[in-house]
Amino acid sequence: MALYVKKFGGSSVATPEKMRNIARRILSERQPGDQIVIVVSAMGDSTDDLLALASQVTKDHFGREMDMLLTTGEQVSIALMALTFQAMGVPAISLTAAQAGIIAEGAFSKADIVDVRPDRVFRELDAGKIVIVAGFQGVTSEGDVVTLGRGGSDTTAVALAGAMKADMCEIFTDVDGVYSADPRYVPDAVKIDEITNEEMLEMARLGAGVMQPKSVEMGMRYHIPIHVRSTFTKEAGTIIREETTMNHTQFAVRGVAQDAHIAKIAVLGVPNVPGMAYSVFNALAENHVSVDMIVQSIRSADTDKTDIIFTIDNNDLDEAKKVLEALKQEGGVPDVIYSDDKAKVSIVGAGMLGAPGIAARMFGALGRSGVNIDIISTSEISISCLIPRTDLTKAVQAIHKEFFGSEQA
Repeated sequence: MALYVKKFGGSSVATPEKMRNIARRILSERQPGDQIVIVVSAMGDSTDDLLALASQVTKDHFGREMDMLLTTGEQVSIALMALTFQAMGVPAISLTAAQAGIIAEGAFSKADIVDVRPDRVFRELDAGKIVIVAGFQGVTSEGDVVTLGRGGSDTTAVALAGAMKADMCEIFTDVDGVYSADPRYVPDAVKIDEITNEEMLEMARLGAGVMQPKSVEMGMRYHIPIHVRSTFTKEAGTIIREETTMNHTQFAVRGVAQDAHIAKIAVLGVPNVPGMAYSVFNALAENHVSVDMIVQSIRSADTDKTDIIFTIDNNDLDEAKKVLEALKQEGGVPDVIYSDDKAKVSIVGAGMLGAPGIAARMFGALGRSGVNIDIISTSEISISCLIPRTDLTKAVQAIHKEFFGSEQA
């Protein structure tokens, strides 16, 4: 007897027939006494369809009413999935995030799960039902429905699994695990059998689209193992856990990640006095614009002016422009230059710590491919380079060949 939380993404539930396939698979694998919670995303491209519908009345895709609209996609999925099981003679019930006790706070479209109160879920499981929960959404203390950002259904599933002390959280997707690089960029990328939470979090944060960063954080918070696997095969995927059985010194670099959605902003000629950087970044933070790479440089030794260069997600560029142009009008910053043509490529691996020559190999691979590096940032287990967006594919391929040409993950 075990408790499983299983998440299925939009492509996995895109049609009624695919839903029936999922139901058949779950019923064929279920052992006597097993309790099953299923978290689903909106069907196929329905979220994009809802956004397109909203575009006919407004260009503003954020705010309370937008979240109210987008969460209807998951409500369609959960109801149809519950009806699918019921048609097979299996008791099932659909629950919205509010009904499942998923409490979230924060900005609309970017909310964070702050608590999970799964009393209703447990009651339905004890009544012998399969429970289908809407992913991607939560409910605030005011009763407003909010969305959790792209990939938020992963976070819903891991948070539920953690709060319910499930035996395993399974993330079913259209790929069969986590790879050493995105197979769309590197066709010969290899599947990683095990990876640590810390490494997966860094990979996700730096652009690996298999898992949402918040979902990996939830796994770390609740100490719940996560199995990323394919909806369409029964092969084992990738296990994400606190510690792996792998020898990290054998694989200093575990993966290559990329993010094509990067904008660079240069705030020029800022007075080099205390508090100036704070005024810029605090204004951005108050408007929910997250900043990534940051470089501050003095123009010359005999000047009191400095330039602050940083990157953001290009989806936040319009909001960042509003904030910085307001500061400019107020005289807070002299000049700002915006560039929406950048990408970020990164390497990740716990074994990199203390391993000499890793950075040189990465830079060498980029140099030999004719890729210019704009900004470099590092953490204990990653190195990232800002590069021209047009060079992203060859950059990922060159770096992967450098570190995985003759290795197996």
